[in-house]
Amino acid sequence: MAAHTHDGIDWASRLTTLRRANELDAEAERVVARRLVRSLPDDPTVVDVGSGAGGMSVALVEALNARGGGTVVLVDAVPELLDAATTAARAAANYGHDNTKPTVKVRPVLADVATERPADLTGPAHLVWASRVVHHLPDERRGVANLVDALAPGGLLALGEGGLEGRFLPWDIGVGEPGLQERLSAARAEWFVRMRESMTDRVRLTVGWNIVLAEAGLLDVTAFSYLVDHPAPAKQAVREWAVERLRWLVDVGGDCLHPADRRTVERLLDPQDPAYVGLRDDVFMLIANTVHLGRKP
Repeated sequence: MAAHTHDGIDWASRLTTLRRANELDAEAERVVARRLVRSLPDDPTVVDVGSGAGGMSVALVEALNARGGGTVVLVDAVPELLDAATTAARAAANYGHDNTKPTVKVRPVLADVATERPADLTGPAHLVWASRVVHHLPDERRGVANLVDALAPGGLLALGEGGLEGRFLPWDIGVGEPGLQERLSAARAEWFVRMRESMTDRVRLTVGWNIVLAEAGLLDVTAFSYLVDHPAPAKQAVREWAVERLRWLVDVGGDCLHPADRRTVERLLDPQDPAYVGLRDDVFMLIANTVHLGRKP
């Protein structure tokens, strides 16, 4: 299966970036994972759809380990990402269980959920976690409906979509015009529209995720948000994340930026320039992620 998925993104080439983001998201995601598995039955099956580099996969394995075990099924369309997630999740499953059988089983499934039904791949799940994956599918409503089909009666869908886009730069960075972060976000939004429009058989989604979950037949639809917060002065991993994030933003949306902003970004990404983002003491990482929840009757 090609690394380029329906969104045209070469996800395999982003593995290092995804791993760094996982490192910085880890503590927040552990809290979310513990919250999600708290009400599951004994020995549950949890499916991580679009498992990426495995950050949430690890958090789910750790959360199940703490409550006695279960099975975590990893689903991804990119072999390199699935291998990385499987390695990380299995290492977490074996942690603290030397010479004994792990209490959490990890099962990888290479599949494209835009064309394959999760219910046919994973069996009934007590929890389906899908974060930042459905908006990469041509038909988002159908994608959610297929996730719901994969749930056992009483099972929980946790859909990570929306929130507030990450911030990492001060308003005035002393180079170029103030407000660069906001203009980068606007350029990224324009790219996202183009990305969606380029998909074959794209179906426009014109309502909020709570309505999508309710129309898919889920009950008790609600949501919560959580922060990934690394304030300045940030550790080196945050600085490196900021460099990679800035590079990605200009890669996808640079053609929407004013030439003066593109020149500013060139300076910010030049390790030899005094303005280099990777050397700044005032970069930070602040992201709000929203999780939409619903339970199958």
